Amino acid sequence: MLADDTYISQVAARHLHRAGEWDTALALLEERPGEEVAKLRAQILVDRHFWRLDDPAPAQAAVDKVDPASAHAMFLKAQLAYVRVIFALAPRPDDEQGAEAGFRAAAHEESLRGWAMFWLGVVADHLHADPGAAKAHYDESLDLCRQQGDLLLESYVVRHLGAHAIEHDRSPGEGEMLLRRSLYLRSVLGARPQVAAAQAALAGELPEGTEREMLGGIATTTAEELGLTWLKGALADL
Repeated sequence: MLADDTYISQVAARHLHRAGEWDTALALLEERPGEEVAKLRAQILVDRHFWRLDDPAPAQAAVDKVDPASAHAMFLKAQLAYVRVIFALAPRPDDEQGAEAGFRAAAHEESLRGWAMFWLGVVADHLHADPGAAKAHYDESLDLCRQQGDLLLESYVVRHLGAHAIEHDRSPGEGEMLLRRSLYLRSVLGARPQVAAAQAALAGELPEGTEREMLGGIATTTAEELGLTWLKGALADL
């Protein structure tokens, strides 16, 4: 019975996690045993830290409880390193190299390869200013996520490919189409933080008008409700 209860709690926690209800998801997993629960707790706390830029200590402590030799631990440590650098949260001297190395190591795990390739694209884009390498990683990630039916990952990849189409390929029509697909996928999945980010990204590429104002307003409401720290800052600049 305990095993069944733990499984049900994990399923419910994953749904709450996707909705941006991180604290409620964590409460469901409290004192639940097992390596899978430890990995899920760490994923939720790392994700919450990314969106809220809150105290990183709980996320780091949760990651430290995952087998350090596992691809999951290396992947999550790389995410934390990336967040420290990109948001200037007391980055460590080796964080840039650590982020890239961690995602490369995680790419050897089949279940993580698509996500790891996506994050390698993000590192190439935002830490190395190498759009060519970034797009190659995004393209590989897109192939993988479509093979695996991972619609959430696809929403991330097409969001970044949309930005590339606009910023580097001078294809605003294609870029807008990809940004709309990202928003559609995230809406279908009920991924509320990601929906708000997609709304903000699309609004930023639209001309002044009703749709731009509507998207920005809805995204701002969600960002305020869920405490999406960096997104609130980005929306203030719209």
